[in-house]
Amino acid sequence: MSGAPRTIRATWTSPQAGEYIATGDWSGRLVDAPLAEGARRHPDRLAIVDRDRRVTYGELDALVTRAASMLAGLGIGSGDVVSFQLPNWLEAAVLYHATVRLGAVSNPIIPIYRGREVEFILRQTRARVLVVADVFRGFDYRAMLQEIGPGLPDLEHVLVVGDPDEGVTSLHAALAAAPPAAPPAPPRPAHDPALVLFTSGTEAHPKGVIHSHDTLVYESQSIIDLYRLDGSDRVFMPSPVTHITGLLYGLMLPQMLGTCVVLQDAWEPSAALDLIERERLTFCVGATPFLHALVHAPDLARRDLSCLRVFGCGGADVPPTLIRAAHERLDIVASRLYGSTECPTVTGTPRDGPIEQHADTDGRPIGASEVRIVDEHGARLPPGRSGDLQVRGPDLCLGYLDAALNERAFTGDGWFRTGDLATVDEHGSVRIVGRRKDIIVRGGENLSAKEIEDLLFEHPQVDDVAIVGYPDAVLGERACAFVVARDELTLDDLVAFLRDRRVANQKLPERLEIVAALPKTASGKVQKFRLRDRLRHDAQAGA
Repeated sequence: MSGAPRTIRATWTSPQAGEYIATGDWSGRLVDAPLAEGARRHPDRLAIVDRDRRVTYGELDALVTRAASMLAGLGIGSGDVVSFQLPNWLEAAVLYHATVRLGAVSNPIIPIYRGREVEFILRQTRARVLVVADVFRGFDYRAMLQEIGPGLPDLEHVLVVGDPDEGVTSLHAALAAAPPAAPPAPPRPAHDPALVLFTSGTEAHPKGVIHSHDTLVYESQSIIDLYRLDGSDRVFMPSPVTHITGLLYGLMLPQMLGTCVVLQDAWEPSAALDLIERERLTFCVGATPFLHALVHAPDLARRDLSCLRVFGCGGADVPPTLIRAAHERLDIVASRLYGSTECPTVTGTPRDGPIEQHADTDGRPIGASEVRIVDEHGARLPPGRSGDLQVRGPDLCLGYLDAALNERAFTGDGWFRTGDLATVDEHGSVRIVGRRKDIIVRGGENLSAKEIEDLLFEHPQVDDVAIVGYPDAVLGERACAFVVARDELTLDDLVAFLRDRRVANQKLPERLEIVAALPKTASGKVQKFRLRDRLRHDAQAGA
């Protein structure tokens, strides 16, 4: 051991905290309260469907209680960190609720992370317990832990879902051996940390974001209110529950509605359609690739998706054409959402909003959320002017685990610097136009990568696209298009397509790279730094 385990505390406090308490936006409700209430009121109601497992509220609450008992037996208490790297399985839901029920802090880790990222996260959190799958999608997490474990002196217990190695405990065996009754839950103020979740890492190292019961409960309730959801809704969750989207709308929102969630652990469009049809699912929040796959499913015409009502699409750039296609082909309300791990959902459009607002904007501030656009000096810009987007609201986090990151991220009056560039029109609708690093400076002129990406998504041979800048000795930067193509495609094809849409010459890509897939985070955001690294490497190699 390297000393006393780390206790997670808030590292930044919103100046608006008192206001959120006074208005009731911070309700004082705990994350795990809806599950306990549901178990009392409707114990036989279905809560979670995970592959062939169907668990009621009463059964889920009993599993959570036993898991809390197990964790307490391992010495976990208030402020301690419990990490888990699991797919969308029942065990992830059980561990999440059991951890917060003890007053401890949950630290979900997305399954796509490997030894380097996992070791970084566990070092930062100084987690005492880690739960992993044995093998998932061909990757052996037990072998990963054998490699990185010796460098993690704070990690006392590793539990495995599935077949453990020698010296590693099975989670199910540990649960079976634990007393069925957990110790009484300690007093837990709702402003205490409940979650530390690391950003997906579109730039450099991921950052540990701290959320409280108050911020998480408010966020989930705001989506319920935005889309007018109720107990008749049934939630589909293909997004990783170890990511902010899956965690909020897969492990919290369904219990706040008193309804069930159907989890999908490995994305496969045909299987997703099967689940939606069979389980009569009505609501989903997911990234662009999920909605794109449903809209373009080859057998869509033979499917009965009349149950599906709302698909909130966010986490990555959402082409307007995709939203329109979803309305037309799926006959649902598909809508763009904007948010981040730090401030999960800032803007959106109500179900009855016009299609133009759903498709062409990222919506208006939800509930008590606020947005402003500022220039490089921090001065507020008028409607229609593009600048840096800053946001704040009751779902804004309690700072970063590494407090040194807070000064750069938050302003003195409580705004979060998103790093995104946006406009806000006279009606309050937000349009994200790119990230500060997504601007290509060609010959002294700023060009928006997102503008060209949205147009190229309409090309019939383009499945996916990312525009990034690469160095040029004369112009400073030029634009390169990385494209996942359905068929043969040339740079001349792309240029002709854009010229047909009257795009200015300086915005045209000057290089094309055909790739099998774009590097992405779990939420579907393209990791453009990896594409820039590739171009830099090619230049250094003389390519």
